[in-house]
Amino acid sequence: MNHLSSVITLNNRRYIKPALFGVIALAILIGESLYTVNEVEQVIITQFGKPVGQPVTTAGLKVKLPFIQAVNPIDKRILEWEGSPSDMPTKDKLYISVDLFARWRINDPLQYFLRLHDEHSAQSRLDDILGSETRNAVAKHELIEIVRTTKDRTPLHDSQLTQAESAQDIGELVPIKKGRMQVEQQIFSAASEKVRVFGIELLDIRFKRINYNESVRPKIYDRMVSERRQIAERFLAEGHGEAARIRGNRERDLNKIQSEAYKQVEIIRGQADAAAAAIYSHAYSQSPMAISFYEFTRTMQAYRTIIAKNTSLVMSTNSDLFSFLQSINRLNRYDSDAPPPTPGPDSAKVSAVLPADAPPQIQVIRGPHARP
Repeated sequence: MNHLSSVITLNNRRYIKPALFGVIALAILIGESLYTVNEVEQVIITQFGKPVGQPVTTAGLKVKLPFIQAVNPIDKRILEWEGSPSDMPTKDKLYISVDLFARWRINDPLQYFLRLHDEHSAQSRLDDILGSETRNAVAKHELIEIVRTTKDRTPLHDSQLTQAESAQDIGELVPIKKGRMQVEQQIFSAASEKVRVFGIELLDIRFKRINYNESVRPKIYDRMVSERRQIAERFLAEGHGEAARIRGNRERDLNKIQSEAYKQVEIIRGQADAAAAAIYSHAYSQSPMAISFYEFTRTMQAYRTIIAKNTSLVMSTNSDLFSFLQSINRLNRYDSDAPPPTPGPDSAKVSAVLPADAPPQIQVIRGPHARP
């Protein structure tokens, strides 16, 4: 019984290995025969490197011949193309750096696989086609056509612009014929025809960045700074002119105020002098003696004003001052009751050149320190 069990065990062991190898081979065969297609993919089946059948565009589990057929997945999503900035001239001979981007997808996977085979080759081909068409389009248009979008846009005018600046079209927009969108459409139309033969559908193309060339950019910036500096200097000049005008108005108003004040002061002073003269006239016109006293005091005040130390006078013998001084001298000379006064340093000497009964002549009155 034991011997029979041993024989059966040996027979089972003999068939286990082939069965195991068969299961593994079957699994490998099934794995090579079945494949899955993702929702974002489409598949090209190739046999010995050549496409067979139609592209598989539906998602799910699919079957192929094992070992001799290969699965080549192709993306069916919208793909992006980012171009590198490149320098190119415009129609008005300005060198600019243009940066583009585009969106595309594979609409004919079989043609795409035969002509390009993979996405890297497709990106390289798009670089050549889109770069060439962009260069051609930019060379046919001026810079303003590439930058501006709308034709009939009305600019906002600065209210501080002068008539001379308005006559120079400062703040005016240069009219355009097409604009950036039509230039992009031209590039799109020309490039779409060329990429269609590769099984590619070009969906959109746009300018991402437009800038001046690196070599001319400092000059452009310097010109912009110069223009802004001119505007700033104009505003400064206008400000200085306005400040000068304000200062002139201030000086004029100040002089006017001072003139009006001086006029009022003189009017008040004149009125006060008139009132004082009226009071003096009323006070000194009460009697003949008051009148004589007023005349005497006024004469004394005049003498005090006109006669000072070392003063030489030339006067007529009929003048009141001469008579007054001569009477004082006569009193001092003939007053025998009182001793003669000692002449002071400021006393005056009267010398009559002619006799007293002579007609009026000129007499000289000198101080003690005056030259003879």
